[in-house]
Amino acid sequence: MRGNRMQEGSLAGISSAKLKQLRRKFKKPNFTNLAAAKFKRVRDRWKRPRGIDNPHRKALSGRPALVKIGYRTMKAIRGLHPSGRIPVVVHSLSELEKIKDNLDKHIVVIGRTVGLKKKLEIYQKAEEMGALVANPPREVAEVGE
Repeated sequence: MRGNRMQEGSLAGISSAKLKQLRRKFKKPNFTNLAAAKFKRVRDRWKRPRGIDNPHRKALSGRPALVKIGYRTMKAIRGLHPSGRIPVVVHSLSELEKIKDNLDKHIVVIGRTVGLKKKLEIYQKAEEMGALVANPPREVAEVGE
């Protein structure tokens, strides 16, 4: 529940247009493994270069960017859903009731270990309350299309 650690004085609840503008302003490069383009067996994910003569580690010009603390997301928008709301993972109806007062600041994320029957119950209750659901059950999404 990373989103719950957000402070109340942050930009939670800002408009999605403003949030997109902030994210565009501070765009991060794609940090990938340099050898991923050369070898099929190497996964395309970040792994720090450690060789003594590695030009990527030395940050020579023409090489991809290295991961540094300066690329961290702004504290105000860190951990927010793209809609600008704080994500709250919900596994039961009782957990859904706890966020009833702050529906304008939170977005409901149904836990991945919840079964279909309970997912549908949580989704219907959230719709009645007027809460946004980030990951509606697949059956509901198919009917809506």
